[in-house]
Amino acid sequence: MYNCYTPQETAEIVSRSGAIKGNMRLDKVFFSAVSAGCLLAFACATALSTNASPWYQENAPGLIRTISAIVFPYGLCSIVLTGADLCTGSFMFTGMAVLHRRLSIFKMAIHWVVTFLGNLAGSLFIVGLIAGYGGIFDDAGYKTEAIKFATSKQVTPEWHQIFLRGIGANWLVCLACYLGMSGREYFSKIVGIWWPTFAFVSLGFDHVVANMFFVPMGIFQGADITVGLYIWKGIIPAGLGNIVGGFLFVGAYYWYQYLAFLPAPVIDGIAYEAVSPNGHVDFGARRKTGDEETLGGGN
Repeated sequence: MYNCYTPQETAEIVSRSGAIKGNMRLDKVFFSAVSAGCLLAFACATALSTNASPWYQENAPGLIRTISAIVFPYGLCSIVLTGADLCTGSFMFTGMAVLHRRLSIFKMAIHWVVTFLGNLAGSLFIVGLIAGYGGIFDDAGYKTEAIKFATSKQVTPEWHQIFLRGIGANWLVCLACYLGMSGREYFSKIVGIWWPTFAFVSLGFDHVVANMFFVPMGIFQGADITVGLYIWKGIIPAGLGNIVGGFLFVGAYYWYQYLAFLPAPVIDGIAYEAVSPNGHVDFGARRKTGDEETLGGGN
């Protein structure tokens, strides 16, 4: 029926991945998160550049937002396929591993904190050195859009609106990660990641890591936003909303639906084995195709 992992198998893979991520060395977790912050910031810069189209903003704002949303998902594809860590993805991955009793709550919390700090460091690196002092948005049209975009994210909406948008954002982002894990080959993973990410951007939801680029970039360009306002009305409501969207609406739901009170599925012929002291989980080798068995002499 499926030319991919079934929903139950995908939930098992996500749980195993969460156990691996939660047991990684913290220095590796941090640098993985820095990488993820940088990669997502590149995609945010592309989206901001695409939005800086005055005629479309005046006459077809929905169309230019849709075009921007079409190109943005390359950032999350790069993150998932390189194994980098977003704190927002960790809300689902490690959260599901905790629910599956493969990871402690303490290790989950540590992973959330370290990935958040790494994402922030990576995003600010791109904002300050690459895009900021690199002058990417210094031209009048780009500068105006950077300030306008940050204001629309930070100043215009109410606190509760940012929180609710945060739920929607990470619901879709974690769904993208979940669908990406269901693919058996590269193209399927890309397709699985692309469309939920497109949906989150096209709807204007608030993703705490994406806003680590958008809001500081606006501040860098002169937006009337203080750091205190950004923390209180940006990081906190979007972050809490992202936790609810990722942990509850994706992680907890798929754990309950496919893993709770059921034996752990076998993945490619290999059952789950407990996490070893070095933090590795044996996912098992991929099943050989007939051609591979022939070429390998059936070994």
